[in-house]
Amino acid sequence: MFPGDRFFEAIERGVDPAAVTEAAEVAAAVLVRGARAAGDEVTAQRVLTLADTEGMETLAELWSHAPAHTLAGCLWRLYLLRGWVHTAPLSAAEEYDAGHRVAEVARVVAGVEEPPGPDEVRLMVDDVLRGIVRTDFADVLLRAAAFARVVAVGRAALGRGNDTAILTLSEQLEAAAHAELDHGLG
Repeated sequence: MFPGDRFFEAIERGVDPAAVTEAAEVAAAVLVRGARAAGDEVTAQRVLTLADTEGMETLAELWSHAPAHTLAGCLWRLYLLRGWVHTAPLSAAEEYDAGHRVAEVARVVAGVEEPPGPDEVRLMVDDVLRGIVRTDFADVLLRAAAFARVVAVGRAALGRGNDTAILTLSEQLEAAAHAELDHGLG
């Protein structure tokens, strides 16, 4: 804390949280809406590897505090899901496999190739993110939500716990997909 007039100097040097939130939403809107307008393979690959090239820390700084019903919040959840699958593909495949017989409708929507091994879950999650460019954003969210739901069921079946976090992620993505279909996420 600075005395007198110098107190306000700290504000000028600091980062305005409202400005960061606004920048995060604008960046997310440009990524989702702009990438869809481009619709080419180069853009799809750039969207897919954004977290790899820019780093999850950068995305977290931008999007991790955004509510689930915003474009920024959805993108954060999608990249978080992709990051987990790429970091732990064996666990992701095992948990998906354990849940896919029970959550049959979600399994079909998720679209993981049979049998669901590490390569298949990585391919599916990458295909979901490429969908930001190729398909309707609501479809992207619904596929990711379905995948997360199957994993949550699988975690519960395997007794691994922490199934509520992935189930919450699934519910958030599904609700955002319905909001996108109803009126578009802003």
